[in-house]
Parts: sequence; C-alpha cells; structure tokens
Amino acid sequence: METFSKLSSMLLHALETREPTLDLLDSFVDHWKSITNYYIETTDDSRPVKQTEIPWRLRQMLDILVYEEKQAVEDTGACMEYLLQHKLLETLCTLGKAQYPPGMVQQVLLFFSKLLSQIQKPLLQLVNVYRPVQKLIRLCALPGSHTEKEEAQFLLVVCSRVKQDPHTLRYVLEILDQPAARAPASDQSQPCTQASSHRTEPHLSSQSDSPVQSESGLLSALLQLTMSQRGSVCQKAYESFLLLAALQPESSGEILSEQTQLGELLAGRLLQLYSLLPLEGLDPGEVQSWPRTPWCSESSSSDHMTTFFSWLDFLDQLMSKAPQVLALKLARCVHQFWLVDVLQPQLLNTCEQMVLVSTSVLSAAVRLVQSSSLLDQLVHFLLRTNAVSHLLLQRCDHISDQISMASLSLLEELLQKPHRDILNVLVLSFLQSRSYLSPPAAGPEDRHAESNEANQDSDGLEEDPFFSDSSFSDGPPPLCSPSTTPPPGLGSADVVNSFLCLVPVQVRSAHLLQEGGYESYVHDAHTLVTDCQSLSLSWDWPLSPPPPSDEVDKFFEGPLFKVLFDRLGRILEQPYELNLQLTAVLSRLSAFNHPLLHEYLLNPYIHLSHCCRSLFSVLIRLMAELMQRIQQVSNLTDRLLDTRRNLLGLNPNTGLEHLTLLKGVIVLEEFCKELAAIAFVKLPLNQQ
Repeated sequence: METFSKLSSMLLHALETREPTLDLLDSFVDHWKSITNYYIETTDDSRPVKQTEIPWRLRQMLDILVYEEKQAVEDTGACMEYLLQHKLLETLCTLGKAQYPPGMVQQVLLFFSKLLSQIQKPLLQLVNVYRPVQKLIRLCALPGSHTEKEEAQFLLVVCSRVKQDPHTLRYVLEILDQPAARAPASDQSQPCTQASSHRTEPHLSSQSDSPVQSESGLLSALLQLTMSQRGSVCQKAYESFLLLAALQPESSGEILSEQTQLGELLAGRLLQLYSLLPLEGLDPGEVQSWPRTPWCSESSSSDHMTTFFSWLDFLDQLMSKAPQVLALKLARCVHQFWLVDVLQPQLLNTCEQMVLVSTSVLSAAVRLVQSSSLLDQLVHFLLRTNAVSHLLLQRCDHISDQISMASLSLLEELLQKPHRDILNVLVLSFLQSRSYLSPPAAGPEDRHAESNEANQDSDGLEEDPFFSDSSFSDGPPPLCSPSTTPPPGLGSADVVNSFLCLVPVQVRSAHLLQEGGYESYVHDAHTLVTDCQSLSLSWDWPLSPPPPSDEVDKFFEGPLFKVLFDRLGRILEQPYELNLQLTAVLSRLSAFNHPLLHEYLLNPYIHLSHCCRSLFSVLIRLMAELMQRIQQVSNLTDRLLDTRRNLLGLNPNTGLEHLTLLKGVIVLEEFCKELAAIAFVKLPLNQQ
C-alpha cells in the first residue's frame, strides 16, 4: 500500500511539472518547425503543396490556437504569443507570395481566414497581424488568379472583423499614421462635383494616384472580385462592400468617403457596365419597363442589361445602409460620372434612338431607386439642371410621338417617388400665388359672386343639347344637376357631376358595351389617391390654399402644365398610346391632396383670370372642338362601338378612316369618368 502511494505521488508530481500549456506550445512549435524543415530539406520545386504535409500541419496549428483560447485564462496564450513574436504570419504571407510549393497561397488564405474567424479575441489591431493581412490583401484579385474562392472568403472575413472592431478600418485600408493624407484624399474626391465636362469615362487605374488607397488595396480587390465569373465569389465581394459601408460610427463613413476612392471605384464600375450596353439595338420600351434585378440574384451568364441594373441595385442598397456622409459621396460620384458626363450628352443628342434609350434608362432608374441619397441626385439632375429639365419638359410635346411618350413616362415615374421637390419644382411653385383666380374671386367676401358666375356658366352648358345628361344611363344617376351652385369651398358632389356631364351625349359609347360609368373607376381612383397621400404625408402640406397674392402678376401655369394642357387640347389628333400616357400623368397630379392642385385641376367652379386656363376649361374647349369634328364622321355610334371593340381586341377589322379621332373621343370619355372618380374619392365622407 505504501509503495502504491509513492507511485501515485510521483505521477502527480510529473503531471504538475508538465503543464498542458507547455504540451500545446511544444506541439505548436513542432508543427511549425516541420513546415520550415520542408523548405530546408526538399529538392522538388514542382511538387504541389497538397501532396505535402503542410496543409495538415497548418490545420493542426490552427486547432491548437483555437483550443488554447478556449482553455486559457490569461489574455493571450503561449501559442498565440509564439505566433506573434516570431512573426509566423509574415513568413506564411511571404511563402504564399512566392507560391512555393505550388498552391501555397491557397493554404495561406485558408489559414488566415480561419484564424480571423475562429479566434474570438480581437487581432486586427496587432501590428504582427494587420501587416501580414495587408500584404495578403495585395495578393488578392491579381490577373490570372486561380484562388478567387479563397480570396473572396478571406476578404469577407476581414470585413466581418472590421465590422466587429470598426477602429481597425484604418489598418486594413493602410491609412494608419498618415494624418497628412486627409487633405489630398479629399481633393481626390472633387471630380465628383467638379469634373471637367468633357470626361466620358473615369478609368479605374486613376485610383493609383490616391496617396491613401492604392489600386492593390482592399477596395480595388473587392471590386475586381465582383467581376468574377463565379457567382459565389461575386456574392461574397458584394457582402464585403456592404459590411464596410454599414459600419456604424460616423467616423468610419468619413474615412471611406474622404480618405478612399470608394465612390469613384463604384461609380466607375457603373459607367463601365453602361458602356457595354448596345444602345443602338436596345428596345426603349423594354428598357423602360425593366424589372428590378436584385444584386444578390445575378448569375454568371447574365446579359449586359441585367448586369448593369444589378449593379445599380447594389449601389442603391449600399447607399441605403451607408452613413449619410458616405451615401452622399457615392451618390455625387454617380451623379457626376454617369448622369452628367454620360447621360446628359446622350439626352442632348440629335439621334432619336439615343434620346429614346437614354430617357428610358432614366425612367427605369427613377422607378427602381429607393435610397434617398441617390434619388436626391436623380431629382437634382432631372429638375434642377437647367439644360436637362427644360429639354425634358419640352420633349413632352416633341414632334416625335415616341420621344413625347418616353418623356411623359419619365415624368410619371418621378411623380411616384417620395421626394417633395418634384411637385414643388414642377407645379406648386407656379400655383402658389393663385394668380389664376380673377380678382373678384380672390377674397372670401366674393365667394358668393364666384358661385353665381359658376352657376350661370353651368346653366349655359345645360341649355346646350350637347351637354344634356338625359341619356347618361350607363352609370349612376347624377348626384345633382350641373347647374346647382356648389356650397362654399371645394369638395361638393357637383364637382363629380360636372366632369361626368362634360362629354356630349352623342359621343358616349361606354354603355353600348355595357361598360360601367365612373363608378368602375372608383376602386382604381381610391388606390391612386391613397398612394399619392402616402407619398405626401411627411411633406406638411397645408389644409387650405394660401391667400391669393396682392400683387397683380400675369399668371404662368408653368412649363409642365403648359405642355400637358397643350397636349390635352390635341387629344383628338394624337396616337392612342400617347393619349393614355398623357391622361395618366394628369390623373396622378389630380390625385394629390395639395389644396392648390385640387383647386386648379378638380374645381370646375373657380373663376379664372383673363387668358388663364385650368384642366376643366381646357376640357370644355376640347368638347366644343369635338362636336365640330364629329360632323365629318358618318354612322358615328356604330364607328365608336367598332372602335371600342377594336381596343378590347374583339374587332380587329375596324376601318382606318377617322380612327385616331374615334380613339381620342373614347379616351376623352374615359378620362372624364376617371377624373370624376378621383374627385369622388377625395370628397369628405359626409359628402359622399
């Protein structure tokens, strides 16, 4: 028994003197020395690394480091201390760069990736870690690389660690201890707002001029990997960019915006992809209606159009997540490099195809963009760049119907975006003075006189047989006679009735096919009004119109209303598709709840100043012209019925004579019903 006790005591003493940490360290050092001995002893330079024991040794070293961290009580274990003090990562990086044995860089990338992802303690702020990481980053995305998968994973891990420790951003971007670099880097960003007008394509190689972020840096490597033919590699590069852009401290956004070329790199890639589009062969209609192409669903076999819109979606997502300072920088770079330097000259081009495609691309971009920063720049470019805004509105009444339709479609897309400047610039700034009202109707004390005059005007319409409502049987009975004086203020049921009774009985044809009256539009009108209301909820619009201006200024309706009303006046001689686009824009404007828009577009009882016009007055003049022109059409009712069937695809053999006129009459009838439905939806509930 005594002998057994002595033996037990000796074993315990041996275990105490041989601590587990020493075993781990010895094992760790043995694995490392086995790797270094390979380079001393081997004579076969062509033997691939996978045929050696190096990959296994590296995995064992990593397992030891991970196990040590879980077991160690102190901050840094003995094995990690050995790795840092003896600069093992530096040596591995050198071996990887030398590609000896062949394929070594792949093993180094794997080791770095697993080390940074599996070790929980922060490492990137340690000089013996971030310097090898910097060197390894420079080995990524080189021409002819066969390790894109490992490179993308390594860079993703680096960006993930930066997200956990944002202060390490400077280390991985190699801008540590360069306080003087801030000013030159800021200068480098100036082309975003002050680039020369003749620039057509910013070259990615220009980034090497930056004293901070070289072309071989992290950002350039990630950008290069987004161009990989392997979808998984692209996705990891995208995710890495998003991780960097979403860093929470505002200072991180300032570093990326002011001390790197991130904005120029990303905008340059957008420009590069746009330059690959075959503009001469594109279908403008297809471009304009291009569906949203999420960046995360892009395949390696995508066509140029898909790749371009996928990158645009990625930039939009990036700006949505980025701090304000970075998002603004990125958006300004897109504005300068793409919108101003490329799209503006194309919009000013005299080639119809170029104008159509560039306008359609802008329509699609406006529709797809969701980030406020990029939308700001699009709105600024389209509405506050004089040459562009003037041209856009002018082309709504272009000699080419296709260009007019494309321009009107772009305006409709703008009106669907949550940006208050759009309506302010296009219409509200011109209506603010209310100079369209005649002086007697300007003050509250003259409202009664206004109503009486409107009543007399309505009496005149009622006496005209063309405006009789006796046979309006396809819809609900009129809410009240058109001659009834509306109560003070807007929102009377007479407003609805006024639009319903605008179309003369002789040209009404909806009831011939048992199509509904204005009530068939109420559901769509409710959706439209609700959408417009949701856009304007945060815009603090007044509940009532401002008092009319005391200054007697000649009223100008603004270039948008001028072109819309001019076009509306020619609805009987324009193509059907153009008329649909025109009325869609007017309907959307009418659906907004701003009191000035409601008064100017949906109140038929306002007393207009001399030479001023409103939507209702334009429609009245149009009806008078309509009654003159239909005298030339024989069998008018049958022709209208055939035309309606033709538009519904029921009668493809409609004659060509007067076809444009007949289609215009039908559009006019439906447009008046749509306006009546919008007015009805906007009525207060107690008046409905």
